[in-house]
Amino acid sequence: MKNWDDIKAWRGRQREALIARREALSGEERARLNERITARLEHGFFMLSQAAVGLCWPYRGEFDGRFVARHWREQGAITALPEVAGKAQPLRFRKWWPGAPMRSGVYGIPVPDATEILVPDAVLVPMNAFDERGYRIGYGGGYFDRTLAALQPPPLAIGVSFEMLRVKTIYPQRHDVPMDFVVTEAAIYRRNPGGLVRLDPGQAAERARQLLTERGLPRAAPRPVAREYASPACYAHESPGYFGDGEDAKK
Repeated sequence: MKNWDDIKAWRGRQREALIARREALSGEERARLNERITARLEHGFFMLSQAAVGLCWPYRGEFDGRFVARHWREQGAITALPEVAGKAQPLRFRKWWPGAPMRSGVYGIPVPDATEILVPDAVLVPMNAFDERGYRIGYGGGYFDRTLAALQPPPLAIGVSFEMLRVKTIYPQRHDVPMDFVVTEAAIYRRNPGGLVRLDPGQAAERARQLLTERGLPRAAPRPVAREYASPACYAHESPGYFGDGEDAKK
């Protein structure tokens, strides 16, 4: 498939079919997959507890990164959510914590309301589909590709998805940006020209540290550990739906 119009149409069909498959998962199954992905992120990328990490509010049954964000925050990380700055512009990230002031953004997805703008050292990138070379299908706006290409040095790009959304190829184009890692409930993978390579947590941590060092990341010195919330119950109280049981978890 060489014609961009054909590829774009094919991606659109794949996107809707795979999102529908993801949304058809039961709440129990989605929670199980989320727990497995969260555990892999905690063990393979523990160094992100000393970094600024961008993540996305879960949308349409995506992986919920707020659980691993809580873990990293408890160790000293800063977390941020993306905000659409304008059409065909890179995303900007605003500092987020449970209880931060929020407003409704594009597609009705919650975004921090006028909190500090940050440049992330690593980003958890949701994927509606991913292929054997680490490329992804998003929602068609090109925002993450544009953002990852614009940030220098580029943040560590960790694509998160479910194995059921893997495809052989998305027919990547020049504007598509591959992930450094792909994390699913089944494994952590690193990008490789010959295909995704499975890593154990130790190998993932070693590769992640290598990439961060090569890129001069994190950009700022680690902050002291600050526990704004003393227990999981506090998270749930300060941010309704934090644990995936609110209206946001149904989107």
